[in-house]
Amino acid sequence: MSPSTVLKSLLAACAATVLLAAPASAQNTPGVLRVSAIPDEAPTELQRKFKPLGDYLAKATGLKVEFTPVTDYAASVEGLINHKLDMVWFGGFTFVQANVRSKGQIVPLVQRAEDEKFRSVFITTQPGINKLEDLRGKTLSFGSESSTSGHLMPRSFLLAAKINPDTDLKRVAFSGAHDATVAAVAGGKVDAGALNISVWEKLVEANKVDPKTVRVFYTTPGYYDYNWSVHANMAPSLQKKIRDAFLALDSSTPQGKEILDLQRATKFVPTKAENYKAIEAAAKNAGLLK
Repeated sequence: MSPSTVLKSLLAACAATVLLAAPASAQNTPGVLRVSAIPDEAPTELQRKFKPLGDYLAKATGLKVEFTPVTDYAASVEGLINHKLDMVWFGGFTFVQANVRSKGQIVPLVQRAEDEKFRSVFITTQPGINKLEDLRGKTLSFGSESSTSGHLMPRSFLLAAKINPDTDLKRVAFSGAHDATVAAVAGGKVDAGALNISVWEKLVEANKVDPKTVRVFYTTPGYYDYNWSVHANMAPSLQKKIRDAFLALDSSTPQGKEILDLQRATKFVPTKAENYKAIEAAAKNAGLLK
């Protein structure tokens, strides 16, 4: 799939899925904080990870916190832009998409300390694949088309290695999520895959993948990635409450440890839109953002 085709499909997905971002009845509901996240893992896993955090934010803000899964990455972008969601867990690329489409009206509040130097991994089961150049003529799965760590940055590093995924590979697929990419590689559907290093490590730790069979053959340099974002029209006082709640999470307390462990974070730190300029430049260079 060419970058222009990817972009067209993203725009089409935006139009088709905007109504799925949140129930119409949830719009402008007083006393409710409507939260979602890019669907880079299974919906049940996203909700499991969010539950303790949602309870914590409800106490910190005095609001009822509702988590609404979305069908795809485009729906998370449209949901926040169109005020059907109040806060979203974005990847770097989806934040850039939302910020560009809203003309700078998206505010990134916090990111994990790990997101200051996030990385992607390329995995394979094939003994003959040991470096990016070995992917020529092979099949590769990215995650979602709008994923920073599962598509944009892996594509960017491939291009830097003089490999154009659209012309130098036999076939490029999009699994839709990081865990699905691992399943595709493990199941022999593709020769290799690219995904978020955090999800990879979680699957290995949970014994859901055998690293002796499916192995990492390339790890990217670090880059800025995920953040929690809100729309600029959110009251500054509420933005501060939410930001302060995240910054107060401490792994030395039982509650803090549970939340941080589920979020795979050592701590949360403040962030700003300028941190994602390199992501924006990479997206434009790859032809994924006009």
